[in-house]
Amino acid sequence: MEQIHRLRLALPLLFSGLVALSASPAAAAGAPKGGDKKKGGGASFIQFATLTATVAGERGRRAVLTLEAGLDIPDEKLREAAELSTPRLRAAFSQSLRVYAAGLAPAALPNADYIARQLQRDADRVLGKAGATLLLGTILVN
Repeated sequence: MEQIHRLRLALPLLFSGLVALSASPAAAAGAPKGGDKKKGGGASFIQFATLTATVAGERGRRAVLTLEAGLDIPDEKLREAAELSTPRLRAAFSQSLRVYAAGLAPAALPNADYIARQLQRDADRVLGKAGATLLLGTILVN
């Protein structure tokens, strides 16, 4: 009886150990060599973390406007400057998105063209010159 009780206690540990062992080779095989993270969009693309802002939802509730964005910068010097200015760019994008979201009517759809123009202006202002192209990904209100 005691052996059955020990076996019941050991089975979850054994199972979790097998799962960990089977996941490790798959994760190691999928990891890029040299410790570099894979960049989406190519070498000239800088992806930003998801930007969010609070919007007025239906029936007085709040909703969240979520936006994925990145910059395509073919000029190497400007791209290096943009990588160093990533916190400033993200702050400018976030501020513009919050201001836009505050004026959005309840249950209204966001205007992607307006958002893109505003964020492009912010990128040019922060970088000090044109040369970076803003690319928008998903725009979601949830």
